[in-house]
Amino acid sequence: MDALTDAELTILGLLVEHPRHGYELEHVIEERGVRNWTALGFSSIYYVLDRLAKRGLIEAVGPRAAAKSRVPFQATDTGREQCAAATREALAAPSPVRARVLVAMANSPALPDAEVAAGLAERRTALAERLAELRAIRAAQEPLPAAARGIFDYSEAMLTAEIAWADTTLTTYEQETAMDKYDVKKARKDLYAPSAKDFALVEVPELRYLAVDGHGDPNAGAAYGDAVEALYSTAYALKFASKADGRDFTVGPLEGLWRSADLAAFVERRKKDWDWTMIISLPEWITDDQVRAAVAKAAEKKDNPALEKLRVLTLNEGPSVQILHHGSYDDEGPTLDRLHNAYMPEHGLTFNGDHHEVYLSDPRRTEPAKLKTVLRQPVRPV
Repeated sequence: MDALTDAELTILGLLVEHPRHGYELEHVIEERGVRNWTALGFSSIYYVLDRLAKRGLIEAVGPRAAAKSRVPFQATDTGREQCAAATREALAAPSPVRARVLVAMANSPALPDAEVAAGLAERRTALAERLAELRAIRAAQEPLPAAARGIFDYSEAMLTAEIAWADTTLTTYEQETAMDKYDVKKARKDLYAPSAKDFALVEVPELRYLAVDGHGDPNAGAAYGDAVEALYSTAYALKFASKADGRDFTVGPLEGLWRSADLAAFVERRKKDWDWTMIISLPEWITDDQVRAAVAKAAEKKDNPALEKLRVLTLNEGPSVQILHHGSYDDEGPTLDRLHNAYMPEHGLTFNGDHHEVYLSDPRRTEPAKLKTVLRQPVRPV
């Protein structure tokens, strides 16, 4: 026989006590504050009664009333047995935590910290109101039998614990919001938010990066994926360690330096001929010793061969031409062709470093047509 849902077990238990009709069940559920610990709306009471009756766990008693809501039901012998068995199981077996807020917390990195804090503050207020309501319902029914006291004690404990969790988590987010968090995209908008309309000449200062080198098509083999994973695991280990020391920062976007003996390989997208260095920017206060410690921390969690290749790269690109590209990476060819064979010759410029790309979008969550990528080329006068 199928297991009883929480709603079914609740209604069946109330009918084991003594026969009741729908309105009586609603009154008892409201009076006892049952909705503080189980999802059971008024309209669903009759749905649950129908399900229990079809399973032979309850039956109508007495003369048939004109209104369905006035039909009394009682538990059958089978229903009493099922209720007792389900109750024993529910008492002994701890239930997994499936609160929807856990899903929200898992998704919260996609929101600004201020929005997460606002949502938690709203939740904290709602929890406090629910706790006050529960205590009022309890006070109106005192003195309570042992079973009812246990229900109210558990419900109060859960709400109190949730309020404490909300307070602690809210404090963390408020502190993060108040903390001066460094974000390279905001600090250097000239480098990370270029126009998509035309090429622009910018001066790129000396910057430091986490870097891993590789060769060939990034879509073929495991080397590229290992490199990206090593960069992010190290970058986040650095972030958490730095934050603990009082200086927080937003992990920068993934970037790539691309080179080939034949520059036409980029325009023609001959990826097997590419050499690459994948990079993530470092705040200026991060030291080499901190990077080594972060690499060791990342290695403790997962054995990644690319961690051994990770290094700190100091890059001084100087004058560079850049543009924001919208669309698939494979559609960059025409833009690069214009840069290499039109814009640079017309402005008396030639190559002075690797082709540099900044990936502002996550390709795992963004349609190819909506990807945003900064295309940058260091240059010097001919």
